[in-house]
Amino acid sequence: MQTLRLILGDQLNQKHSWFKNPDDTVVYVMAELSQETDYVLHHIQKVVGFFAAMRHFAQWLREQGHRVDYFKITDAQNPQTLEALIQESIKRHQISRLEYLLPDEYRLDVMLAEICNKLDIASQPYDTEHFFTTREELSVFFTEKKTFLMESFYRHMRLKHQILVDGANPRGGKWNYDHNNRSPFKGEVAVAPPKVFSRDVSGIVSEIAAAGIKTFGSIAPTAFDWPTSREESLEILKHFCLNLLEHFGDYQDAMAINHPFLFHSRLSFAMNTKMIGPKEVVKTILNYYEKFNREIKLPEIEGFIRQILGWREYMRGMYWMRMPEFAAQNALQHQQPLPRWFWNGNTKMNCLHHAIGQSLELAYAHHIQRLMVIGNFALLAQTHPNAVDDWYLGVYIDALEWVEMPNTRGMSQWADGGIIATKPYIASGNYINKMSDYCKGCVYDVKKRTSKDACPFNSLYWNFLDDHRTHFENNPRMTMMLALLDKIKPSELSQIKEKAQELLATINDL
Repeated sequence: MQTLRLILGDQLNQKHSWFKNPDDTVVYVMAELSQETDYVLHHIQKVVGFFAAMRHFAQWLREQGHRVDYFKITDAQNPQTLEALIQESIKRHQISRLEYLLPDEYRLDVMLAEICNKLDIASQPYDTEHFFTTREELSVFFTEKKTFLMESFYRHMRLKHQILVDGANPRGGKWNYDHNNRSPFKGEVAVAPPKVFSRDVSGIVSEIAAAGIKTFGSIAPTAFDWPTSREESLEILKHFCLNLLEHFGDYQDAMAINHPFLFHSRLSFAMNTKMIGPKEVVKTILNYYEKFNREIKLPEIEGFIRQILGWREYMRGMYWMRMPEFAAQNALQHQQPLPRWFWNGNTKMNCLHHAIGQSLELAYAHHIQRLMVIGNFALLAQTHPNAVDDWYLGVYIDALEWVEMPNTRGMSQWADGGIIATKPYIASGNYINKMSDYCKGCVYDVKKRTSKDACPFNSLYWNFLDDHRTHFENNPRMTMMLALLDKIKPSELSQIKEKAQELLATINDL
């Protein structure tokens, strides 16, 4: 009896129970499939990062004594599709049973179920043993509730897992220190340089080119800095705890031209490929807090754990609760295409030039750059959420649909009509000026609305509110915004809207 076990590129969990003991009757199969590189246009660093991490994992499996079939993207025997890979592997090894880890993307979940239905052998999915929650746990928690507030789910998770609580109460007396996490960065404290690996991946880059895979963005082939093994992922975690965690909470929403990472952990790629798990990340963070609590304050710790235990698990649960309808939602009926400069960063708007330019250069931007600069502009420009979805999914090394789509289509673009975000995350240039140094030296004036050199965010912001006034007039969280809109004189509002239409008509030249 031979068993085939499939491992996908984001299932690199060395701690999974599958891998405890080698078994000669089990064959593991992994493959770099063009099916997975081509369904959306990807950043070159994302493709390289996944391939490098997968190869490290396959080598680790072999070193543990497991049987492994691994297909590189250029291997002549590579079937290039998941169905062909499974079918050919079954024939090659005379397999009588297929086992696979539950995919985290709906697309692959459906695909694997359909493939298994065609097989004449037994098949069985298994949990990835990675998340704090099951797929369905969030939807069960919100049963018969009218709203889906992340905060209530987060508190439930804190109590369930007894994290930063004293009995039934939050440690420190507050559940959430978000108001302590909004400081702009003015250089008050030194920023430790990121952990550097500088690996040579020129061979993988050449193979990707030889396979004809289309990518975008840039890469330094001899200085690739993302972790591609569990050991390197643990180094990133240790570096964060020792050098960055102390100030993470204070400045997690800040943006600075000369500090693309600031105090962020850079753990998202390691976690989303499962090289390192959320439970061990939270446990490590808490251990450092207990050891260094004179230097590391509670708001810093809570702010980070909220991202892992609350936000990450919440977004995954919302994804599985809302799919597949989620992928087609466009509540505001936005139809505009992405500006061309989303692919090269060549815009005169300094904030977008840096945020998009950084994304193209590093395959990374932190959550406020993604939400309140890039996503904010895309929403104010009334861009079709499909186009925004595809760009976010492709450009970021940590982007997998289960985490990208709820953040982009839900939180950023409000395409779900307010299920995830109770109000749209929009702001004029003033917010960006407050939270960053992007506006200094920009050709556009952040304080102006309608002049030739006025910041485009300003007129687009008021134009968006006016265009969607009826949509939001019954939303209590929009009362203040709409009240401010009503205070604008009709003649001035007319000029603002005229300016906004001019910007939208020339959006590729901004």
